[in-house]
Amino acid sequence: MSTHQSQRRILLQTAAGLAASQLALSSASAAAGVVTPGTVASGANVVASNAAIPNTASAANAVNAIAASKSPARNWNGKPGEFDFLSGEWKISHRRIDKPGSKEWSVFEGEATCWSILGGIGSIEELRIPVRNFSGMGLRLLDVEKKEWSDFWVNAKSGVLVPPAVIGGFENGVGLFISDEPDGGQAIKVRGMWDNITAKTCRWQHAVSRDGGLTWEDNWIMDWKRVR
Repeated sequence: MSTHQSQRRILLQTAAGLAASQLALSSASAAAGVVTPGTVASGANVVASNAAIPNTASAANAVNAIAASKSPARNWNGKPGEFDFLSGEWKISHRRIDKPGSKEWSVFEGEATCWSILGGIGSIEELRIPVRNFSGMGLRLLDVEKKEWSDFWVNAKSGVLVPPAVIGGFENGVGLFISDEPDGGQAIKVRGMWDNITAKTCRWQHAVSRDGGLTWEDNWIMDWKRVR
C-alpha cells in the first residue's frame, strides 16, 4: 500500500470516528455552554503584502443577509454533495494577517487533498502547509434532518477535535459558517466563507467581527487552484 493510500485510510478512519461522536459532542457542548475558539496556523512571515482583498457581490450579499439577522440561528437547506467541489488535489495560495490589528499580510503556499464520503454527506480535507510545518484535517458533515453542515477541525500536532463544530450552509453559491467565540474576554463572531467556486478554483476566507456581525475583518484568505 502506498504512503498516500495509507494516509487516506487513516483520514477516513479518523473521520468515521469523528462522525460517530458528532452528536455526543454537540449535545455536551450545548448543555455545558462551552465555546472553544478555533485554531489557526502560525509561523514566520514569508512575504508581506498590504493589498486589499475584495469580496464578490454574491458573497457580500449573502454575508449582509446574515449580519442583518438578529438571531444567530438560520434555517439552511443543505443537500448531499454540496462539498463535492472540493474533491481532488489542490495548490493553495495563502494570505494571512498573523498579528491581530495588523494590516500586514503574510503570503505563503500550501496544498490540500480532499474526498467526499458517505454519498456526499461528508467531506474530508487534508490541509498541508510545509513552509510553516503545519497540517490538519477539516471534516464537514451534513445533518440530513436539520439540513445544515457542521465544520470540524483537527490540528495534526495535537490530533484533537476542536469543538464545537461551526454550523452553516450554502446560499447563492456561497458557503457561510459562523460561530460565536471569546477573544481576550470579548465576545466576537468568526466567519468562514467559501466563494469563487468553479470547476478549477475556489476561495476560502476567514474573518472576525467585533460588532455583532455588522462589519467583518478578513484575516486569512486561501485561493485554491485545482491540480487534478
